[in-house]
Amino acid sequence: MTNSILPLANWGMGTAIIIFFAVLCVVMAAIVLNFVLRGKGSNDHNNNSNLDKE
Repeated sequence: MTNSILPLANWGMGTAIIIFFAVLCVVMAAIVLNFVLRGKGSNDHNNNSNLDKE
């Protein structure tokens, strides 16, 4: 009767998976934000110069 409280789930693996996906989402968001901010300056400059020539 010493082990009357039995754990129903292994929380260690679930916590590890949640932390992994949280880090993955932050990294993916940073990559997308980098693409958006880097592409914004060069594309706007090229589009405006092409419109001026026409």
